[in-house]
Amino acid sequence: MSSELRTKISADQLQSMKEKDEGRLSILRILSSALKNAEIEKQQPLDDSEIQAVLLRQVKQLQDSLADFKRGGREDLVLQVEKEIAYLQVYLPKQLSKEEIEILVKKILERENLFSAPDVGKTMGLVMKELKGKADGNIVREVVSKFLQK
Repeated sequence: MSSELRTKISADQLQSMKEKDEGRLSILRILSSALKNAEIEKQQPLDDSEIQAVLLRQVKQLQDSLADFKRGGREDLVLQVEKEIAYLQVYLPKQLSKEEIEILVKKILERENLFSAPDVGKTMGLVMKELKGKADGNIVREVVSKFLQK
């Protein structure tokens, strides 16, 4: 049984082939390969949440590369990687703004009675579990640290 997200990715890959959109086709082929490898490792088809986890890993890798290319002054590669990230983010849930993350973090801190800097790890675990890929972990860590260091 194929998930809706997997079907959409396959359809978009086929559409990219028809339109001869090499940039999009290339990143979708890489994604399809990563999904296939994850299915082989799991020994069964992935559901939508597992596909999103693979997508998040791919986006994270691209963001790490993007930072390296920016430091190295490689503007040609920066533009290419930014496009690739944009192609993949289409399949991810809408990312929360920093303000929305702050509201969620405040609620969790109050609910769990967490108030000190040593509670950062526990708070991060709770927040990331609730967000499930809807926010960048670096932004979440920044917000959590800000609140727990007050």
